[in-house]
Amino acid sequence: MTDHQSTSNMAPKARRARALETALADKNLIPENYVEKITQIAEHKWDAKNGAMVVAEAWVDSEFRERLRTNATAACAELGFSGPQGEYIVALENTATLHNVIVCTLCSCTAWPVLGLPPDWYKSFEYRARVVRESRTVLREMGLDLPAEIEIRVWDTTAETRYMVLPCRPKGTEGWSKEALADLITQNVLIGVALPEV
Repeated sequence: MTDHQSTSNMAPKARRARALETALADKNLIPENYVEKITQIAEHKWDAKNGAMVVAEAWVDSEFRERLRTNATAACAELGFSGPQGEYIVALENTATLHNVIVCTLCSCTAWPVLGLPPDWYKSFEYRARVVRESRTVLREMGLDLPAEIEIRVWDTTAETRYMVLPCRPKGTEGWSKEALADLITQNVLIGVALPEV
Protein backbone atom coordinates (compact mmCIF):
# COMPACT_ATOMS: atom_id res chain seq x y z
CA MET A 1 0.00 0.00 0.00
CA THR A 2 1.39 3.40 -0.91
CA ASP A 3 1.62 6.22 1.60
CA HIS A 4 -1.11 8.07 -0.32
CA GLN A 5 -3.42 5.06 -0.13
CA SER A 6 -2.79 4.59 3.60
CA THR A 7 -3.55 8.26 4.39
CA SER A 8 -6.64 8.31 2.19
CA ASN A 9 -8.29 5.80 4.56
CA MET A 10 -7.63 8.03 7.60
CA ALA A 11 -10.10 10.36 9.26
CA PRO A 12 -9.67 14.03 8.26
CA LYS A 13 -7.97 14.98 11.55
CA ALA A 14 -5.55 12.09 11.27
CA ARG A 15 -4.73 13.07 7.67
CA ARG A 16 -4.04 16.66 8.74
CA ALA A 17 -1.85 15.44 11.61
CA ARG A 18 0.10 13.14 9.28
CA ALA A 19 0.55 15.96 6.74
CA LEU A 20 1.83 18.30 9.46
CA GLU A 21 4.19 15.63 10.81
CA THR A 22 5.53 14.97 7.29
CA ALA A 23 6.04 18.69 6.61
CA LEU A 24 7.90 19.19 9.90
CA ALA A 25 10.08 16.15 9.30
CA ASP A 26 10.85 17.21 5.71
CA LYS A 27 12.11 20.56 7.03
CA ASN A 28 14.11 18.85 9.82
CA LEU A 29 12.07 20.67 12.47
CA ILE A 30 11.41 17.53 14.52
CA PRO A 31 13.83 14.70 15.29
CA GLU A 32 13.37 11.30 13.70
CA ASN A 33 10.70 9.19 15.46
CA TYR A 34 9.71 12.17 17.63
CA VAL A 35 5.97 11.61 17.25
CA GLU A 36 6.31 7.89 17.97
CA LYS A 37 8.32 8.63 21.15
CA ILE A 38 5.81 11.20 22.39
CA THR A 39 2.97 8.79 21.62
CA GLN A 40 4.68 6.07 23.67
CA ILE A 41 5.13 8.46 26.60
CA ALA A 42 1.51 9.64 26.37
CA GLU A 43 0.17 6.09 26.26
CA HIS A 44 2.41 4.55 28.92
CA LYS A 45 3.76 7.25 31.25
CA TRP A 46 1.27 10.12 31.44
CA ASP A 47 -1.49 8.70 33.61
CA ALA A 48 -3.86 9.87 36.33
CA LYS A 49 -2.69 6.84 38.34
CA ASN A 50 0.52 8.82 38.88
CA GLY A 51 -1.44 11.67 40.44
CA ALA A 52 -3.34 9.13 42.54
CA MET A 53 -0.01 7.89 43.92
CA VAL A 54 1.00 11.48 44.72
CA VAL A 55 -2.25 12.05 46.62
CA ALA A 56 -1.95 8.75 48.51
CA GLU A 57 1.62 9.64 49.52
CA ALA A 58 0.42 13.04 50.76
CA TRP A 59 -2.35 11.38 52.77
CA VAL A 60 0.03 9.06 54.64
CA ASP A 61 3.17 11.24 54.88
CA SER A 62 2.67 14.70 56.39
CA GLU A 63 6.20 15.81 55.44
CA PHE A 64 5.61 14.88 51.80
CA ARG A 65 2.24 16.64 51.97
CA GLU A 66 3.97 19.83 53.08
CA ARG A 67 6.52 19.54 50.27
CA LEU A 68 3.66 18.99 47.81
CA ARG A 69 1.90 22.11 49.08
CA THR A 70 5.12 24.14 48.92
CA ASN A 71 6.56 22.90 45.61
CA ALA A 72 4.38 20.35 43.85
CA THR A 73 6.68 20.13 40.84
CA ALA A 74 9.58 18.95 43.00
CA ALA A 75 7.36 16.71 45.15
CA CYS A 76 5.90 14.96 42.09
CA ALA A 77 9.41 14.55 40.68
CA GLU A 78 10.43 12.79 43.92
CA LEU A 79 8.02 10.03 42.91
CA GLY A 80 9.31 10.01 39.33
CA PHE A 81 6.57 12.11 37.75
CA SER A 82 8.06 14.95 35.73
CA GLY A 83 8.65 16.03 32.15
CA PRO A 84 6.73 18.01 29.54
CA GLN A 85 3.73 19.88 31.01
CA GLY A 86 4.90 18.90 34.47
CA GLU A 87 7.30 21.79 35.02
CA TYR A 88 5.01 24.15 36.95
CA ILE A 89 2.64 22.02 39.03
CA VAL A 90 0.70 23.56 41.90
CA ALA A 91 -1.27 21.35 44.31
CA LEU A 92 -4.63 22.83 45.33
CA GLU A 93 -5.65 21.46 48.71
CA ASN A 94 -9.32 20.91 49.40
CA THR A 95 -10.59 21.46 52.93
CA ALA A 96 -13.86 20.92 54.78
CA THR A 97 -15.00 24.34 53.56
CA LEU A 98 -13.19 24.75 50.21
CA HIS A 99 -13.37 22.73 47.00
CA ASN A 100 -11.00 23.38 44.08
CA VAL A 101 -11.75 22.81 40.39
CA ILE A 102 -9.39 23.02 37.43
CA VAL A 103 -10.13 24.35 33.95
CA CYS A 104 -8.17 25.64 31.00
CA THR A 105 -10.33 28.34 29.47
CA LEU A 106 -8.09 28.75 26.40
CA CYS A 107 -7.50 25.15 25.37
CA SER A 108 -6.98 21.98 27.41
CA CYS A 109 -3.80 22.34 29.50
CA THR A 110 -3.24 19.87 32.31
CA ALA A 111 -0.24 18.54 34.21
CA TRP A 112 0.24 15.52 31.92
CA PRO A 113 2.68 13.56 34.12
CA VAL A 114 0.18 13.39 37.01
CA LEU A 115 -3.23 13.91 35.37
CA GLY A 116 -2.66 12.24 32.03
CA LEU A 117 -4.01 13.69 28.81
CA PRO A 118 -7.24 15.63 29.34
CA PRO A 119 -10.59 13.89 28.83
CA ASP A 120 -12.81 15.04 25.96
CA TRP A 121 -15.29 16.82 28.24
CA TYR A 122 -12.44 18.89 29.73
CA LYS A 123 -11.55 20.13 26.25
CA SER A 124 -15.14 21.02 25.36
CA PHE A 125 -16.09 24.67 24.95
CA GLU A 126 -19.12 24.11 27.18
CA TYR A 127 -17.06 22.98 30.19
CA ARG A 128 -14.38 25.63 29.64
CA ALA A 129 -16.93 28.44 29.43
CA ARG A 130 -19.49 27.34 31.99
CA VAL A 131 -17.42 26.02 34.90
CA VAL A 132 -16.03 29.52 35.49
CA ARG A 133 -19.44 31.23 35.46
CA GLU A 134 -21.63 28.58 37.06
CA SER A 135 -19.29 26.11 38.71
CA ARG A 136 -21.79 24.73 41.23
CA THR A 137 -24.32 23.97 38.49
CA VAL A 138 -21.72 22.34 36.23
CA LEU A 139 -20.41 20.18 39.08
CA ARG A 140 -23.97 19.14 39.95
CA GLU A 141 -24.60 18.17 36.32
CA MET A 142 -21.42 16.06 36.45
CA GLY A 143 -22.64 14.27 39.58
CA LEU A 144 -20.98 16.31 42.34
CA ASP A 145 -23.56 18.15 44.44
CA LEU A 146 -21.65 20.11 47.08
CA PRO A 147 -23.34 21.70 50.11
CA ALA A 148 -23.95 25.44 49.80
CA GLU A 149 -21.55 26.20 52.66
CA ILE A 150 -18.58 24.80 50.72
CA GLU A 151 -16.83 27.47 48.68
CA ILE A 152 -15.93 26.45 45.14
CA ARG A 153 -12.76 27.99 43.72
CA VAL A 154 -12.03 27.59 40.00
CA TRP A 155 -8.40 27.72 38.83
CA ASP A 156 -7.48 28.49 35.22
CA THR A 157 -4.50 26.43 34.09
CA THR A 158 -1.99 28.15 31.81
CA ALA A 159 1.32 27.31 30.18
CA GLU A 160 3.05 28.73 33.27
CA THR A 161 0.96 26.96 35.93
CA ARG A 162 -0.44 23.42 35.90
CA TYR A 163 -2.73 22.39 38.72
CA MET A 164 -3.76 19.20 40.46
CA VAL A 165 -6.35 18.92 43.21
CA LEU A 166 -5.34 17.39 46.54
CA PRO A 167 -8.67 16.07 47.84
CA CYS A 168 -9.64 15.50 51.45
CA ARG A 169 -8.94 11.98 52.63
CA PRO A 170 -12.23 10.11 53.09
CA LYS A 171 -13.21 9.06 56.59
CA GLY A 172 -12.87 5.38 57.32
CA THR A 173 -9.60 4.94 55.39
CA GLU A 174 -7.30 5.04 58.41
CA GLY A 175 -4.69 2.30 58.20
CA TRP A 176 -5.23 1.72 54.47
CA SER A 177 -2.19 1.04 52.30
CA LYS A 178 -1.03 3.65 49.81
CA GLU A 179 -2.11 1.34 46.98
CA ALA A 180 -5.65 1.06 48.37
CA LEU A 181 -5.83 4.83 48.88
CA ALA A 182 -4.58 5.48 45.35
CA ASP A 183 -7.41 3.33 44.00
CA LEU A 184 -9.86 5.95 45.31
CA ILE A 185 -8.36 8.70 43.13
CA THR A 186 -9.54 9.15 39.56
CA GLN A 187 -8.67 11.74 36.95
CA ASN A 188 -11.97 13.48 37.73
CA VAL A 189 -10.96 13.74 41.39
CA LEU A 190 -7.60 15.26 40.41
CA ILE A 191 -9.42 17.82 38.23
CA GLY A 192 -11.95 18.54 40.96
CA VAL A 193 -15.21 17.42 39.38
CA ALA A 194 -15.55 14.40 41.68
CA LEU A 195 -14.68 13.30 45.21
CA PRO A 196 -12.88 10.11 46.24
CA GLU A 197 -15.44 7.51 47.24
CA VAL A 198 -14.89 4.59 49.58
